[in-house]
Amino acid sequence: MKRLFAFCLLLGSVQAAVAQQALQTPAQFLGYTLGEEFTTHARVVDYVNYLAQQAPGRIKVQEYGKTYEGRPLLLAYVATTENLQRLEQIRENNLRQAGVLSGQVQGKQPAIVWMSYNIHGNESVSTESVMQVLYDLVDPNNQQTKAWLENTLLLLDPCVNPDGRERYVQWYKQTQNQGGNASPHAWEHYEPWPGGRPNHYYFDLNRDWAWQTQVESKQRLALYNNWLPQVHADFHEMGAESPYYFSPAAKPFHESITPWQRQFQNTIGDYNRQYFDKNNWLYFTRENFDLFYPSYGDTWPTFNGAIGMTYEQGGSGRAGLAFKKQDGDTLTLKDRIAHHHAASLATIQASSEKADQLTQEFKKYYENNLKKPAGDYKTFVFKADSRSAGNLKALTDYLDRQQIKYGYAGKNSSTKGYNYASGKEENVRIGQNDLVVSMYQPKSTLVKVLFEPSSNLEDSLTYDITSWAMPYAFGLQAYALRSRLEPGKQQPAKEAKAITIERPYAYLARWNSLEDVKFLTELMSQKVKVRMSEKPFETEGIQYDAGTLIITRTGNEGMADKLDATVRALAQKHGVDLQATTTGFVSSGADFGSGSVRYLKMPRVAVMSGDGVSPYAFGEIWHYFEQQIGYPVTVLGTGYFGNVPLHEFDVLILPAGSYGRVLNEQTLEQVKTWVRGGGKLIAMETAAGFLAGKKDFNLKKKGGDEATEAKEKAKEAKEDPYQNLKVYGNREREALSEDVQGSVFRVNLDKTHPLAFGYGDTYYALVRTADTFEFMKDGWNVGVLKKGNYATGFVGAKAKEKLQDALILGTQPLGRGQVVYLADNPLFRGFWHNGKLLFGNAVFLVGQ
Repeated sequence: MKRLFAFCLLLGSVQAAVAQQALQTPAQFLGYTLGEEFTTHARVVDYVNYLAQQAPGRIKVQEYGKTYEGRPLLLAYVATTENLQRLEQIRENNLRQAGVLSGQVQGKQPAIVWMSYNIHGNESVSTESVMQVLYDLVDPNNQQTKAWLENTLLLLDPCVNPDGRERYVQWYKQTQNQGGNASPHAWEHYEPWPGGRPNHYYFDLNRDWAWQTQVESKQRLALYNNWLPQVHADFHEMGAESPYYFSPAAKPFHESITPWQRQFQNTIGDYNRQYFDKNNWLYFTRENFDLFYPSYGDTWPTFNGAIGMTYEQGGSGRAGLAFKKQDGDTLTLKDRIAHHHAASLATIQASSEKADQLTQEFKKYYENNLKKPAGDYKTFVFKADSRSAGNLKALTDYLDRQQIKYGYAGKNSSTKGYNYASGKEENVRIGQNDLVVSMYQPKSTLVKVLFEPSSNLEDSLTYDITSWAMPYAFGLQAYALRSRLEPGKQQPAKEAKAITIERPYAYLARWNSLEDVKFLTELMSQKVKVRMSEKPFETEGIQYDAGTLIITRTGNEGMADKLDATVRALAQKHGVDLQATTTGFVSSGADFGSGSVRYLKMPRVAVMSGDGVSPYAFGEIWHYFEQQIGYPVTVLGTGYFGNVPLHEFDVLILPAGSYGRVLNEQTLEQVKTWVRGGGKLIAMETAAGFLAGKKDFNLKKKGGDEATEAKEKAKEAKEDPYQNLKVYGNREREALSEDVQGSVFRVNLDKTHPLAFGYGDTYYALVRTADTFEFMKDGWNVGVLKKGNYATGFVGAKAKEKLQDALILGTQPLGRGQVVYLADNPLFRGFWHNGKLLFGNAVFLVGQ
């Protein structure tokens, strides 16, 4: 028996030794040392899955989704064998601590640490690093990481943006010199358009955490919300000449970040310093990367109770395998891997050694959210009416994704509150169907950040936009209340208005939201002919605004009996309040046979892309057509645009960009000829600026010519001879006087123009530049900024002057066609929902 026992021990030892030998390092598995070349995403996936197969007691891999291009999105769970076996219990315990689930916590709770790598595709070093990090964590001989895992559960996303990464890696492999060329002038250091940073639709995923417009974000953050980790680390790269950045962050900190969260930023920074000082690596802290804008990989997790941090390694898409810097040193891919590897380990060590504090403070954070929410306002109310139904549905869908609780008033009442439209405290009448969001809930900090009328900005030197309040973003009448109002759980039942007319003369659908645009485009795709009333009208005792869609039986005879079923089914699909009428006669307005009731032709749409065009601006348009409204669009490249037969298209969209090369004098004349023949040109932001002042375009930039500006400066110099004696150290702050950092302005609309249909007389725009235009003398000034139209966000003093009496939205006829000027981008980052109908107006209604 003793011999058998000894033999079993020996056999077990041999098996363990074989298992340890079998666990291959990244170099052994890949066939090259990390840093010698870039690893394709497929091989990264192979290695992560290999580790899970070889070490099932230490790592588990979940495929939580796929990218737009079909690449897998993975999350690796790394823990002790015991904790790996009770993942679900740990997850539920954590959600109980957050108040998301009811019940008592069972068993010891580790700190949960989520680490995200390579959200920007061409910041590719972090995915190389994570392979070494994962190996170190599952290596049975690594006693250090074993000890750390006793107190932590690690969730590692090895590549958040596989499509962008693969775009960069494949390009680099095709252009690099053998072994890499360190010369900064080498081809391999100059990425072509659009670069590897964004995802498939050229969205910056690190600006999409809060908005979740992209499929990668939606899938990842649905999973994130099911865990709510205590720590989140987001790994990036910056310019190749920079060293390394880690926390603490720069100012401004959003006021909703707690003292504990600020303190632990310093704590993790201390751990990182130990690693970097030991290796004599350069780094910096407290500069450049602030914690204000809520949609970063550090801020959004922070507003969800985590310690959120950004790590930035010098390099990015410029550095390649090796890059000779201006100081004479050569930055290698191996160096960059080592730095991110060290920062990863420092984060894990800090979290493990402070695990009890992390879990205790996390629990306190959510207890305060539930019982003592911060901020002046305790309730947010959104008015419900027939015009707001589509936008209100979009808002509730958004709240569901964020796991923000909401309900409905349930009864009529009166109180006082802040009116987002007027910017004042007023009497508020709350209707029983109004949407109510209470601050007394687990996600109250996030609610405060997203909903408050304005955010306190402690320092105007910030990295991104400064305003994003959801009532403006969704175009809803809303109020912020200082009092607590608890919502009912269910929306009061509404009377269903079934259409009783079997074969009506016409169907009528109001035009108020993106869902109405989807309804129109799907009708068009089903070959249903649709008309639109340019004037308000009343029929059979019901009033309809301008822009109302009219689907008459006349003109749709070819559909025969399918017309009614098709229209009704699509209306139900898109939540459209469809009405039916037995007559084409109206008691006021224009009858349905009038010239004011326009047939809406299904337009053939093209959009410009390529060198000179902003990839982000183009991507927002591309995504709008393909993913939001499901409408065909043709992408035209700047490299061959001069040879495109424009007569095959009805609409040409110019996203923001530099058009001096592609629209040279000859090509621009071709475009104007096409417009005169009936085409519609939509010029957005800097594209509109490019056309301003050119022959046949009525748009002019505001601010006068250079000679006038020079005279004004000379006059100012006479009045104050010392005005040019500026302090060098103040140069960044002085520049802010001419800056506008994503601020909300109230745009006055000409609601009789098709570009403004569905809005009434006001639209709230997210303005990001002070480059504006004069009112047009010959054309239609549809949307303008007047004095006092500022709503919220940071605007420099000089910029605010420029943003008075300025054109934001306009159109001009040119021959039989139209030019539409959108100085403001209504599709910015895909989250400004209130602008999506406006863009639909420009494409489908203007000029019809």
